[in-house]
Amino acid sequence: MDQAIPRGTGYESRTRRNVIRLFLWNGAWLATTALMAFGPKFLWNKDLVFTLLAVALDVAVGVGMILSNKNYLAELDELQRKVQLNSMAITLGVGLIAGVPLAVMDSYHVLPFHADISSLLILMSLTFGVSNLYGTRRYR
Repeated sequence: MDQAIPRGTGYESRTRRNVIRLFLWNGAWLATTALMAFGPKFLWNKDLVFTLLAVALDVAVGVGMILSNKNYLAELDELQRKVQLNSMAITLGVGLIAGVPLAVMDSYHVLPFHADISSLLILMSLTFGVSNLYGTRRYR
């Protein structure tokens, strides 16, 4: 008796749950980062206690996001893990190679704009997305 394995069980189901969990942790971190960045100006008039609480909350949720990423990677199959780790390595390299000169040029006022962390985060996000898409297509 050959029975088809129902879709959505086992590996696929775990992967789907991990992706949803990762999405929720990333969204929570985004929300706490926004609270930390904009709360002092718009919500509590730069009150130091609330600002420090927002920072602590952002760090705590950030740790949860890191652990969620770690669990996500641990549950991937070998090929998917390879693609993710390659994308992370490229992103780290681009972040360091672009971030350090950007900070130095900003400190010496070489740039016609103020280089802040958001520019680096956008560059790193785009790098991760493109390298992940490339890696996924490469191993099809």
